[in-house]
Amino acid sequence: MSENLLLVDIGNTCIKLVFATPDALEASYTLPTRAQHTPDSLGLALLQLLALRGLKPEDIDACAVCSVVPDVYSLFRDACRKYLGTAPLAFPGDFELDMVNGYDQPQEVGADRLLAAYAARQLFPEPKSLISVDFGTATTFDCVSGRTYLGGLICPGLFSSRNALAANTAKLPRISLDVTETNAIIGRNTATSMNHGFLFGFSAMAEGLCERLKAQLPGPVFVVGTGGIAQDLSGICRAFDAIRPDLIPEGLRLVWNERKARMTK
Repeated sequence: MSENLLLVDIGNTCIKLVFATPDALEASYTLPTRAQHTPDSLGLALLQLLALRGLKPEDIDACAVCSVVPDVYSLFRDACRKYLGTAPLAFPGDFELDMVNGYDQPQEVGADRLLAAYAARQLFPEPKSLISVDFGTATTFDCVSGRTYLGGLICPGLFSSRNALAANTAKLPRISLDVTETNAIIGRNTATSMNHGFLFGFSAMAEGLCERLKAQLPGPVFVVGTGGIAQDLSGICRAFDAIRPDLIPEGLRLVWNERKARMTK
């Protein structure tokens, strides 16, 4: 019987909870990341999601977490102990990573950036170099050559930029960021002007920065897009060779499999 895994990506905006087996991701759910969470609120949410999947707490064989929000991770860890009866494994502390961290100060690299780069390399082993582009709270570009994580770029995020603009201007609306056109048009109303400005502006940023990064990497270079809106942008952005919306949970699944293999030798 296959094992049931709970893979959790705790970001600055959202907590993504993914039910999986060692072979594949199965179902994904999203909670907001907010200071008002408590271990009980997170634990009760876990129980609801388990029930939705037809599972009981004891059916979860392992939980692995990648977090860039230490306070929320502490709350989630306590929720797992109380409601699942087990403590989660945390990336990177509880895992060995088959990748060299080439950052000047390796401890400064966000766990999400490192895991996404690792997952991209594991899923696409053939190209000499890789760029992982993650459209999260920030837009990050992470470069891998061979089995070495080199570093990358951190840029503004699409949704956080939209929210900041709406919050700090008197007359600009909050827009939906729906991709409805394949080419940027001259906006004849404010909503269209903003929507196309953001969508095609961030697509152009991804295309331009990937080209500049490729010039510094041994080729061929393969570009993987991830994050909530990457799938939508793939229709208008020429930067991507592949889209993996859940690259971080994929990375957790892969490192969990490798950890288990080492422990059973």
